[in-house]
Amino acid sequence: MLQAIKNITNIFFPKTCPGCNNYLDLSQHTLCLDCRHTLGITNFHEDTENILARTLYGKCSIENATAMFIFKKESTVQHLIHNLKYKGQQQVGTVLGAWYGDLLKDVHRFKNIDAIVPVPLHPRRKRQRGYNQVTTFAKELSFALKIPLEEDILIRTRYTKTQTFKNRLLRQYKKEVFDVHPNNFRTPKHILLVDDVITTGATIISCVKVLQKIPNVKVSVAAIAFTE
Repeated sequence: MLQAIKNITNIFFPKTCPGCNNYLDLSQHTLCLDCRHTLGITNFHEDTENILARTLYGKCSIENATAMFIFKKESTVQHLIHNLKYKGQQQVGTVLGAWYGDLLKDVHRFKNIDAIVPVPLHPRRKRQRGYNQVTTFAKELSFALKIPLEEDILIRTRYTKTQTFKNRLLRQYKKEVFDVHPNNFRTPKHILLVDDVITTGATIISCVKVLQKIPNVKVSVAAIAFTE
């Protein structure tokens, strides 16, 4: 009976893939098989000298850096992140986080993490959107890696508008945007900082420098995507 109801519901209210907008059949969940097969994992997690790590080295002190995909305009990855970030499709973060977490759990350099920290939204932005899209992804990493998710270590102190040009973005993050929560007394030794898309690296660099106010802390970085 339940299956029959699902079949009828799917006829009148068919689900679509957030990557390509094609209809999903009942055997597919969130992503269609075509998107799953064509999405190319970077394998940055297997390469300590990957391009993201090289982009950040020298600008901030990190242990490791990885990203699941390369971000390109009009790509399936862009469509996925757009639907996650602006269309309320948090199931995208859930699926991608579980997928990537399953890969990272077998990588030695990601086994000594003490806490997973998502890049925070300003409270005003979070109220507008209703959720933090990074947290959705980070929760699944936390579950797969069996590492606690800590959302109250890092806070965003300034509300900032999205900037179009990289030079404006870099100037924006020269100002204080993030801080360590003043009432947080936990001192994790190794933090995995998680973001959705890393472009210039300005956000990550700012967060890393703030987190390193915590004595003896080490920071690694993971993202859904990196823009080359």
